[in-house]
Amino acid sequence: MSSETPAPDLSTLIGLFYPEAGEFGDVAQVAPKSMPDVYRKLLAHEHHMTVTVESHYGELVDVQVLESMHVGHYYSRKILLTKQSDRSVVQFGIVRLNFEYLGADVQREIVGEGTPLGRILIDRNVLRRVELSELWKVAAGQDLAELFGIETGSEVWGRTGWIHCNGEPAIELLEVVAPAS
Repeated sequence: MSSETPAPDLSTLIGLFYPEAGEFGDVAQVAPKSMPDVYRKLLAHEHHMTVTVESHYGELVDVQVLESMHVGHYYSRKILLTKQSDRSVVQFGIVRLNFEYLGADVQREIVGEGTPLGRILIDRNVLRRVELSELWKVAAGQDLAELFGIETGSEVWGRTGWIHCNGEPAIELLEVVAPAS
């Protein structure tokens, strides 16, 4: 895990959409070696999660925006990625984008909320670099458990990181993968 940029503040990202952090879950930072293999492969890397989950499941995913907000230069959203074949959830995420670092056409497509973020950045040829910050074990709170269709308190795994666009830390990420089936 690189430490080039200070890690996104997890409580700030969670607080964007969860006034009570417990609705999201209880989190503990973990080392890659303490994660089950499937979750380490899905999370402990510096690649777009859109591409990673599509490769893992062998099919394209769609984005479902659950909530979003636009305040000043910042656009934030709480999302699910779902498999196109059966709409099953493969990932939960919270992202906060600094639109000062993204062109107007890219901003419009992101705010349109119809395409996963990673696919937009790739298709629009935005010069980007994904930076992994931290890995997390999460005891799912009520909302996260409902979104994944699991019991409250079930163990899930996630990560925080950045996407640098055109050399700038433009996008803060919290990504949690659905339990492996």
